[in-house]
Amino acid sequence: MARRRAIAAVNAVLPGPGRRVLEVGVGTGLALPLYRPDLRVTGIDLSADMLSLARERVLAQGLHHVEALLEQDAEATQFADATFDVAAAMFVASVVPHPQRLLAELKRVVKPGGHIMFVNHFSAKGGPRLAVERAMTPLGRALGWHPDFPISALMGAADLKRATLTPVPPAGIFTLVHLPNIAAHDGERRTVSAAVDAYGL
Repeated sequence: MARRRAIAAVNAVLPGPGRRVLEVGVGTGLALPLYRPDLRVTGIDLSADMLSLARERVLAQGLHHVEALLEQDAEATQFADATFDVAAAMFVASVVPHPQRLLAELKRVVKPGGHIMFVNHFSAKGGPRLAVERAMTPLGRALGWHPDFPISALMGAADLKRATLTPVPPAGIFTLVHLPNIAAHDGERRTVSAAVDAYGL
């Protein structure tokens, strides 16, 4: 359900045909059939095996809107600046080594005025859910999932003010984050770079 909500949001924010979409962590391509057929979709993933299955899906279902499926690191892609109109990262932010570096890279490859979408679980700020998440943390980490992942690990205060956060089913466990992209000033780039170097973000 969360994946469908994210792709519906991508489809809704891109007026007209031919707009370029980057899907980060495309995996086996489960979401690829959900994009509007007039879009141009590129998917990236670190797993060659997953990408092989995604390519099989594209061929079997005749998904002509998928332009490329590439083995790339989401924190350091090989795309030029301002290549895409939107980037979507589903269930990725809490498993990459440096979430803020991921966001900085998506800001770079998405055009100013474009859109960045995340679907992820973010830890609660308090209450019973926070206690449950803390109890689940050891098991979650063993499974590659981080129930204690705060949204502040991904976004700073300025981005959070501009972002729209929408809880999605089941039970609001996951959140759809829509961040309009703006051109980063040199000072912002230096600040992100310094944070990555100093704190290993």
